[in-house]
Amino acid sequence: MLKILVVEDDINIRKLMCAVLEQNDFETYGAEDGIAALDLMDKYHIDLVVLDLMMPNMDGYELTRQLRLSWENLPILMVTAKQEPKDKRQGFLAGTDDYMTKPVDEEEMVLRIKALLRRAKISIDHRITVGKVVLDYDSLTVWREHMVITLPQKEFYLLFKLLSYPNMIFTRLQLMDEIWGMENDTDDHTLNVHINRLRDRFRDWPEFEIVTIRGLGYKVVKKI
Repeated sequence: MLKILVVEDDINIRKLMCAVLEQNDFETYGAEDGIAALDLMDKYHIDLVVLDLMMPNMDGYELTRQLRLSWENLPILMVTAKQEPKDKRQGFLAGTDDYMTKPVDEEEMVLRIKALLRRAKISIDHRITVGKVVLDYDSLTVWREHMVITLPQKEFYLLFKLLSYPNMIFTRLQLMDEIWGMENDTDDHTLNVHINRLRDRFRDWPEFEIVTIRGLGYKVVKKI
């Protein structure tokens, strides 16, 4: 059973999150702040951390930075009442993998956690398989039966990101931050060029399709 650590200073919210996760077949641990969380991390194997941002003793930003020092590939979901873009940006810069704002939709939280856990496995394997298609992260190659395509680095990372979370919508800003970095001057045009190149390369492949969500961004839809 996968183990999830919930770090939340509000005891009622912490208990509710743990109860929801246990109903979905996860084993849970609870911590009231970052110091208690790090103590539990040293005692138990934890598969994923859900953490609040505003906590006493050590806030979520600092906890995330500390976790990243020792658990580089640990999936982290930040849950907070702060909704400003600058707060989300700071969270991603600290090292979180995903970000939700309160009040939390319980079903969405579980879906995001499952997606992060799938992504963690993909990260370890460095490979995604969709039907007959295999993406190999180390060689930047896409295989389908006897066909092998080596993609430019940014195109590959973009496709790998989208296929890691099928049906999840990524905003343009998220993709630009993830692939090109937050301090880069990449604009919408650069992202659109890369998306169009990927579409041209894989237009006739039956396994997946890159879909534009008007006004938001992109997602990949599995077709088989």
